[in-house]
Amino acid sequence: MEKKNNRLPVYDLEGNEVDKILLDESLFDGEVNTVLLYEAKKMYEANSRTGNASTKTRSEVRGGGAKPWRQKGTGRARVGSSRNPLWRHGGIVFGPRPRDFGYSMPKKAVRKALLSGLNARLSEDGVKAVVKIEFSGPKTKVSRQTLDKLGIRGKALVVVDQISDNVLLSFRNLRGVSLKEGRNVNARDILLHDRIVIEKEAFEKLAERLR
Repeated sequence: MEKKNNRLPVYDLEGNEVDKILLDESLFDGEVNTVLLYEAKKMYEANSRTGNASTKTRSEVRGGGAKPWRQKGTGRARVGSSRNPLWRHGGIVFGPRPRDFGYSMPKKAVRKALLSGLNARLSEDGVKAVVKIEFSGPKTKVSRQTLDKLGIRGKALVVVDQISDNVLLSFRNLRGVSLKEGRNVNARDILLHDRIVIEKEAFEKLAERLR
């Protein structure tokens, strides 16, 4: 994004330019903090981990209640349970247990990471603003044609102010295309998609959120 060009074109669903958005230069200054972007992506991925991996200790493995043999006189090592971790079918000593991998970053850092992601995509001409995305019915073919008219190929993030049933059903079967409401967009979403198609209203609300 060049400093002299502080306006983002707005298109209709036919690919015709119909308006422009005045970009706030105090926000969209082209600055990209790659460290914060990495940290934010790592945080969102950690928060999405389920942490359900689990193993059983010797006290949780079924069986092993009887002492395998008497303590002395057999010539063998003493043992109290067949579920000893040293034995086959025994318990696990330091195996994984259910845990929460999630953590949080400061709100200012999260905001800065999202802003950096948007600045990166704007500098690459990867943001396409549209007036409003709405369809008369759930048609995957129509949504694909709409993206083609806007020149969108590859991994794309479609951002709307509010998701309607028709829009959801139209986009959900397109490979590499994700649909989100503007209030739920984060830095990881920006990083994972090469192109962003965003409604004018959603962009303005997102910019207001970043101030």
